[in-house]
Amino acid sequence: MAKESSIHIGIFGRRNCGKSSLINSITGQDIAIVSDIPGTTTDPVKKSIEILGIGPCVVIDTAGIDDEGNLGKLRIKKTIQVIQHIDIAILMIAYNQFGDYEKELISLFKKYKITFILIHNKNDIEKLNIILQNQLQSEYNTSIIDVSLKNNNDTNSIIEIIKEAISTLHNKRKNLLEGLVSPKDIVLLVVPIDTEAPEGRLILPQVQTIRSLLDNHCIAITLKETELAFFLNTTLIKPKIVITDSSIFNTVAKIIPLEIPLTGFSILLARHKGPFSEYIKGVSKISNLKDGDKVLILESCTHQVSCDDIGRYKLPQWIKNYTGQNNIIFEVISGLGTITRDITEYAIVIQCGGCMITEKQIFSRLKDALDNNIPITNYGLAIAYLHGIFERAIEPFKSLSL
Repeated sequence: MAKESSIHIGIFGRRNCGKSSLINSITGQDIAIVSDIPGTTTDPVKKSIEILGIGPCVVIDTAGIDDEGNLGKLRIKKTIQVIQHIDIAILMIAYNQFGDYEKELISLFKKYKITFILIHNKNDIEKLNIILQNQLQSEYNTSIIDVSLKNNNDTNSIIEIIKEAISTLHNKRKNLLEGLVSPKDIVLLVVPIDTEAPEGRLILPQVQTIRSLLDNHCIAITLKETELAFFLNTTLIKPKIVITDSSIFNTVAKIIPLEIPLTGFSILLARHKGPFSEYIKGVSKISNLKDGDKVLILESCTHQVSCDDIGRYKLPQWIKNYTGQNNIIFEVISGLGTITRDITEYAIVIQCGGCMITEKQIFSRLKDALDNNIPITNYGLAIAYLHGIFERAIEPFKSLSL
């Protein structure tokens, strides 16, 4: 199972409160070094695990929020950066210590709308003070459990609480094809095989779409654009919807009759785990771009670049051709790299489909742009707009909740 579909869980707290012991207890392995020496954990430590009844998760151990010195400040900075990339936070305290460090973390959890769990550890040495317990439950409207990670039953209790939090998140998630298909529908997937296609396999959005079709009891037919006209003319099959790669929107749109709905893999992902209505609203900014404007292109993954690269070559060239402006400045940030420039310097932000990152990571990444009213859109929507088929590409979603 790929990490893009995994729940990301971050463990936070002061030095020596038991964060590393917790990740070891949850995974049942010695993932993180445990020591009585404060500051043993320096960089975030990640471990992919499978939680029974939930599925794949990525657990992240972080450096102590109270670290000291110049190196300590850098470690704290990395700890805080983790918050933008997680779905659930575990805030650990020990010895009834709760103060500004913990309040600041909770403030950040709330800023990024992170579900958080409070744990008081080391109750074999000092039990949770009932006054502090009542205070935290009242102030933050959440429970806090008192545990000792030396007790296996306590570890199991923590896992049950994590499972409960994850199940709540899962209940909020919509299916990739929600509202678009019904059981027994025939869906046609048009997949280009170019230099961007990985050897011997499909790219992740295509795989995710096929899996979603199977989950919805649909019939998926997959072919290349070079066989599309032949298939339609010889089989006379009329699919419920056609889904294609945005790079060949123009080619496919000319072949598929107008009465058959058409959209793209990237647009499906945009609706599935992005601010879809904001993407749709922001795309028209492309028409107003002028020389000297800065366009920020956000890629989710890190990969070698080819001449067929959408974000670095095709999309910038299509925008220049569409606007007639040859001196627009394009900046690309890949993976979950930090946006170092003030977000207000950009005229528009264009996010890829986001197949390699979580919904939470997409929203956190775009938060500054949204807060500052910077137009945002998505690869697929932008490409459809640039090729004059935007309205057709979003037509299947117009009767649905965006």
